[in-house]
Amino acid sequence: MRWTPGGTSSDIEDRRSEGGGGFRGTHLSVGGAIVLLLLSIIFKHDFITSFFGSSSSGAAARQSSPAPIQDSAEANLVQFVSFVLDDAQRVWERILPENGTPYRHAKLVLFRDATDSSCGLAQSASGPFYCAADEKVYIDLGFYDELKSRFGAPGEFAQAYVLAHEIGHHVQTLLGISNKVHALQERNPALTNPVSVRL
Repeated sequence: MRWTPGGTSSDIEDRRSEGGGGFRGTHLSVGGAIVLLLLSIIFKHDFITSFFGSSSSGAAARQSSPAPIQDSAEANLVQFVSFVLDDAQRVWERILPENGTPYRHAKLVLFRDATDSSCGLAQSASGPFYCAADEKVYIDLGFYDELKSRFGAPGEFAQAYVLAHEIGHHVQTLLGISNKVHALQERNPALTNPVSVRL
């Protein structure tokens, strides 16, 4: 696939003007940890250790005043995630019906610092995640800065991978895989973590 800048996806919900800015804190959700683990395997670099090893030293810099909502670099990034989102959804729109499952578009929520989701509070420090309850992917674009500056994973491939990974969770929801996993976790709490990793 070849990306050329232009346009914003109709599946983007932009909440960046509601939040405070920056990728703050040192908490990382299970989903964020899995994304970093997969990127570690792909790039052959330990991003998880990098995250926890540099979290305290970088905290002061990350809590500076928020960047402007639409500087040119961020506007370019919004166009890029729009392209990746639309491209991934076009692929699933074609593939799933071939297997008897209609595809519903997920929404991508762009935010700063924190925002509400149907799965609870979405925070920058937790990393990107998918909420099955509202079928939305949540991401603070500052996470991409963190991939580049703290984890040494620059470039469009890593950025596209993160978003495609979260859309994969949407597909798992549409196929009923997520519900089966949650039912298994309720029946056997000892399997909660192993099954989450497999999911």
